[in-house]
Amino acid sequence: MEAVVERDNLWRAYERVLRNKGAAGVDGLTIADFKAWLQQHWPAVRAALLAGEYMPMAVRKVEIPKPNGGVRLLGIPTALDRLIQQALLQVLQPEFEPDFSEHSYGFRPGRNAWQAVQQAQGYIREGRRWVVDLDLEKFFDRVNHDILMSRIARKVRDERVLKLIRRYLEAGLMADGVVSARTEGTPQGGPLSPLLSNILLTDLDCELERRGHRFCRYADDCNIYVRSEKAGRRVMEAITDDLERKLQLRINREKSAVARPWDRKFLGYSFTWHKQVRLKIADGSLKRLKDKVREIVVGNASRNLAAAIHGLNPVLRGWTSYFRLTEVKGVLQDLDGWIRRKLRCLLWRQWKRPSTYNRKLQARGLDEARAQKSASNGRGPWWNSGASHMNVAYPKSHFDALGLVSLLDTRQRFQIVK
Repeated sequence: MEAVVERDNLWRAYERVLRNKGAAGVDGLTIADFKAWLQQHWPAVRAALLAGEYMPMAVRKVEIPKPNGGVRLLGIPTALDRLIQQALLQVLQPEFEPDFSEHSYGFRPGRNAWQAVQQAQGYIREGRRWVVDLDLEKFFDRVNHDILMSRIARKVRDERVLKLIRRYLEAGLMADGVVSARTEGTPQGGPLSPLLSNILLTDLDCELERRGHRFCRYADDCNIYVRSEKAGRRVMEAITDDLERKLQLRINREKSAVARPWDRKFLGYSFTWHKQVRLKIADGSLKRLKDKVREIVVGNASRNLAAAIHGLNPVLRGWTSYFRLTEVKGVLQDLDGWIRRKLRCLLWRQWKRPSTYNRKLQARGLDEARAQKSASNGRGPWWNSGASHMNVAYPKSHFDALGLVSLLDTRQRFQIVK
């Protein structure tokens, strides 16, 4: 605990909390007001931590819709508890990190999702063309506190630290002003939760390594690569039994499967079935981007084209940055064309009447006869947005001049940097 509250460690934790920003917890204290609050109250908090008497506040319950249905439960701690958890993380991570598996990629220094999908690609290229795709059912909601604390106690001897972690695990969830007690789970949202998940699931990693399996795990997302369907079914049965018996975790049997890798997704990516096994963007990831684009474009229905592009660009850059590893570039080219068509559709909807269609098309260089014919075709906005008259009037160069991010060009720039 002395290492946790040490000045340099706390300063690094404080800077991290400031960078991450984040919403206020149940006490309503914002990051903007946090410094002044600490200057007044930190000596008492520090004394309580060193005495083993500090009691965390409840976390604010937030439910985030999942892309495939259902909700993900988040628990937003107060700014003070985020600071203390971050300070704990910085002390505990180096203690546990050396014992973590080489096959674990999530929430670890120097490791990321790109490394995980590239390792998976390597296993498939070796001839392991069946995957055991494990989906842990509501993992973060169902972590057994006693089992997790027993794993932490293997490394941590300070009773004050163990009590504090247990109190964080048991901190109540507040929703609509009512606090409910917790007897299991470690809701996502606090800095400590990712480390705790890796500590617990190291048992799974060790069992898979003991059995000689090739696998990649990113937090609770685990894929095991085998050479046959029969082997995959045997692994699925054995690991399901092991998880339920030793860690009291359940496999979601509807979402888990033994299948071909190209029929599944891993961290938003999938694979081609060709001999070279190329990385591609999973269909679900493409759908989520399209849904987001529709949301932004519809949200700018009454504004100008530049406003819609301004809203789109950060999303497109971030998405392309994550999917920079894709080796199927035609999809990005098609998406670029689809996004430009959505923006042409936005323009057509804004014009509303044939006389405006005619005037706008002529202003963009179409001759009077062609503009008149196009304006009076009686077709809807989506049809017209893909027709030649709108492509001529608003070519790719027009959107480039307005600064619209190109997924294909951005991906190529990321590849050059890499």
